[in-house]
Amino acid sequence: MNLAIMAITGDGIDVAKRIKEKLDGEVTIFLPQKLEQTMLTATYYSRKFGDQVAELFSDYEGLIFIMASGIVVRTIAPHITDKYTDPAVVVVDDVGRFVISLLSGHEGGANNLAHNVANILHTDAVITTGTEAQKDIIIGIGCKRGIGSDEVKEAINSALTEAEVSIDRVRLAGTVDLKADEVGLLRALDELGIPLRVVSRPEIDTCAKDYSKSDFVIEKIGVGGVAEPAALISGRKTKLILKRQKYPGITVAIARENFSW
Repeated sequence: MNLAIMAITGDGIDVAKRIKEKLDGEVTIFLPQKLEQTMLTATYYSRKFGDQVAELFSDYEGLIFIMASGIVVRTIAPHITDKYTDPAVVVVDDVGRFVISLLSGHEGGANNLAHNVANILHTDAVITTGTEAQKDIIIGIGCKRGIGSDEVKEAINSALTEAEVSIDRVRLAGTVDLKADEVGLLRALDELGIPLRVVSRPEIDTCAKDYSKSDFVIEKIGVGGVAEPAALISGRKTKLILKRQKYPGITVAIARENFSW
C-alpha cells in the first residue's frame, strides 16, 4: 500500500516521523512549506492544503492525517465517492494518543492501517464499523522465536475450538512487544484476517487483572506471562474464558470483552 502522511504542526511532524520509520510500504510525508526546515526530506505543499489533498486522494491507497478530525472531514468531503474506490483514511491527533479509522474501513483497509499505526504509537485503534462492533473475542499469544505461520494458525484454531467460539467473533489478537516483528505470527494473523495489538512489557507488568504467572517467562522477558495478560489488556472489560493453553512452541489464551460479571 502506498501511503501519504500529512502533518501541519511541529508535534505532528514528530508523530509522522515515528510512523514512517516503522510502517511497511511506500510512505511519503507531506508538510506545509512553513515547516520546511523541520524535515528537509519531506515533500512540501506547493498549493493550498485542500488542493493538495484533492490530488493525494486519487494518487494514494492510504492517507494518514495527523491533525483534528474536523479538518480532515471538511477537507476530504468533496472527494468521497464510495467505499470500494476511496482510499483508506486514518486520523491521528498531534501527539499520537488516538488513531481513528475514518474512511474505507474494511474495503479500503483503513481498519488494518489504524491498527498498524496504533501499534507503532503504543496506543489503541478506534474502529467504529458495524461488523467490528459485533466481535467480542480477544486472543492472547506467546510464541518461540522463529515460529511458523501454520503452527500459529493450528494453535489458534485449537484454542477457539476448546473455548467453543467461532473465529468470526475474534476482534483482534494481542502479543508482547518482543514479538511485534515475529514473521510467522504476523503472517498467520494476516492470513486469518485478525489484526494484531502489541502490548508493551510495562503494560503487562502493571496489569491489575489476575493471570497465570511463570517463573520461566519472568526470567526470559521480565514479566510474568504473555498470552493471558495480552488477551486481557488488548480488549475492553475483558475476562478470560480460556486460560493459557500450551501448544508446540506457542501459548494461546482467550478473553471475552464486555463480559457480564
